Amino acid sequence: MGCRIRIAQLNLVVGDVLGNADRVIAEGLSARADGVDLLVFPELTLTGYPPEDLLLRPELLQRVESALDRIREECRGITLVLGYPLRTVGGLFNVAGVVRDGEVIGEYAKQHLPNYSVFDEKRYFQAGSTPLVLEHLGLRIGLSVCEDIWQEDPTRQAVEAGAQILININASPFHVGKRAEREALVARRSGEHAIPIVYANLVGGQDELVFDGASFVADGAGRILHRAAVFEEDRPTFELDDEGRPLVGSTSGRSASVFDGDAMEEEASVYGALVLGVRDYVRKNGFSGAVLGLSGGVDSALTLAVAVDALGADAVEGVLMPSRYTSQMSNADAFEEAESLGVKAQLISIEPAFRSFLSMLEPAFEGLAPDVTEENIQARCRGIILMAISNKTGRILLTTGNKSEMAVGYATLYGDMAGGFAPIKDVPKLLVYRLARYRNLCSPVIPERVLTRAPSAELRPDQTDQDSLPPYEVLDPILRLYIEEDEGVDAIVARGYPAEIVRRITRLVDRNEYKRRQAPPGVRISTRAFGRDRRYPITSGF
Repeated sequence: MGCRIRIAQLNLVVGDVLGNADRVIAEGLSARADGVDLLVFPELTLTGYPPEDLLLRPELLQRVESALDRIREECRGITLVLGYPLRTVGGLFNVAGVVRDGEVIGEYAKQHLPNYSVFDEKRYFQAGSTPLVLEHLGLRIGLSVCEDIWQEDPTRQAVEAGAQILININASPFHVGKRAEREALVARRSGEHAIPIVYANLVGGQDELVFDGASFVADGAGRILHRAAVFEEDRPTFELDDEGRPLVGSTSGRSASVFDGDAMEEEASVYGALVLGVRDYVRKNGFSGAVLGLSGGVDSALTLAVAVDALGADAVEGVLMPSRYTSQMSNADAFEEAESLGVKAQLISIEPAFRSFLSMLEPAFEGLAPDVTEENIQARCRGIILMAISNKTGRILLTTGNKSEMAVGYATLYGDMAGGFAPIKDVPKLLVYRLARYRNLCSPVIPERVLTRAPSAELRPDQTDQDSLPPYEVLDPILRLYIEEDEGVDAIVARGYPAEIVRRITRLVDRNEYKRRQAPPGVRISTRAFGRDRRYPITSGF
């Protein structure tokens, strides 16, 4: 008889149980009309992922129960696989439930609860221990949830229980290289057990996390079939034969062209994640658009391009805020960036405010030489202006600092760190340049000299970043080893980096934890981002 399956790769909203249920019902009715037999949704479909401490609120679970009642009543004539939290006498479980013709005919409890990196599931859930295999149109279908596919036991249990095909529902967040890593793992698991695997993933931005979708099907020989789109909703549909084998060429899903195939360019994938992360953070939190400061530098230029691609030019506003140290070249480049992207930009000099603060503080600073204090005052003047525009317009303020700066504290609290969201917070400086060049391949929006001139905060005469920091070609690899790979000073020095520089940089990273705790959230694109990934104490004698 065979079976027609569709993956509903959806962008859901955390906590909006009723709205997510509406999406499930609409997708179910549409799929039924298209002749789909089995419709598969992502992990924790009804609550969104990760719901975090919302799971501690009894009202959330009550809403989940009501939503399931609606889905059971309104989605008949089709079988649904969807995720939700389930409370039983044994505790709270992360389950994949199967709904058919008004009944929940089976519920599989996730066995492996990730408690590393960005995951904290053991705080909320109890682990399941048994497989679930159900018959559907003559096929025996096994279920698993996300992390279960990364472990051996759940797949083996399903096969031993007679499963002919395994459905794995996911909320797997993006980081560089994650898509290829997933596909390789699932293909290997599929080939080891000679069982086709349907991998259904969530798509969308949720605070720091971006879920890239990229759902797929692996056949029993470990080949990848039927890839879904990346960074957007999609509904790939495919046929199984009577033995549960996916038929090649039956998909109706579409793919985002720049991400097709086995290889995703790093720049393309990161840029896509940044755009989706900004779009969903702004829209899901109800902001009317975004505002950001334009300095003429590469960081603000890239952030502007991402914001426009995420929200549209009409929803983005740029503000130039020159001081006595700002070059005419910087202003010209900033205006050119705004014009090329069709963005409204205005110039508001901070010089009157800067002079006023210096005058006000002159008695307090008497006998003290100028230093970084005066530089920080300029950054804070700009922060006040941008926050005022944000408050008045209802547009969120996007900060423009990159990961290299955030790591070593090369940023000013209540100045350039002021804002609601930090799109490139997890993007090292060298990658910023690569992303800017990648964006210019799509259409030239960032002036070439922005990419070739020495980077500078322009807070004192003839300043460059390298007055305070080693070259980024040295800095970024040291930061990667220390932050993302947890290597110590001696190990990094052994790789050939100068000991004095390594010690200075690692001390800066440790000393500036207090700044990062006060920074806005930003899109996670690496395996170790500042925030929920890396939780170091501010006060530490380590």
